[in-house]
Amino acid sequence: MKFHKEGYTSLALVILFIFVINAIANYFDANTYITWAVYILSAFLFITIVQFFRSPKKLITLDDGIVLSPADGKVVVIEETDETEYFQDKRLQVSIFMSPVNVHVNRNPVSGIVSYFKYHPGKFLVAWHPKSSTENERTTVVVKKKDGIEVLFRQIAGALARRIVWYVEEGQEVKQGEEFGFIKFGSRVDLFLPIGTKIEVNINDAVVGGKTVIARF
Repeated sequence: MKFHKEGYTSLALVILFIFVINAIANYFDANTYITWAVYILSAFLFITIVQFFRSPKKLITLDDGIVLSPADGKVVVIEETDETEYFQDKRLQVSIFMSPVNVHVNRNPVSGIVSYFKYHPGKFLVAWHPKSSTENERTTVVVKKKDGIEVLFRQIAGALARRIVWYVEEGQEVKQGEEFGFIKFGSRVDLFLPIGTKIEVNINDAVVGGKTVIARF
């Protein structure tokens, strides 16, 4: 288990905050109970940040015939829908909600070439809101596999997520299971797959990024 690079600033701020409140508590407070309450709060904050930005090492088994989960979380949507940004036609949508306790590393579901990328500033509706996919801050990535099939996946900010990070650009070759981004504090990732793709998960299933098979071509 390692600490993700996106958490360095947050960890430094939390450590500074812990140092300040503990110094104040020790200097002004003669009440041992309040001092211990500050210690407990400090430990809670530190553990929360460390667990949120944890980045477990994963051995990825590449398979061009499957779609791997792009994130850890819970499947909240499986439906046929109109994808209006890129494909302009009907697709199978699979959405994964990432709670604050999940690993927030985002991974490429397939290997191929990034044929489209766009960042959209937007709102911060709760991640499970139906309009979050089209109105929230988000990125859209399309990867074309070597067989010509394109898979669209979208990072969506939630009510708490105020920063989406991405590591891909158009024309870049990406590998299945490798990191393509990170979202801070509660969010969602949508997948848009060709109609007829065999979905291997169900609503409310817990999935693991880079491990769980979401679908097969």
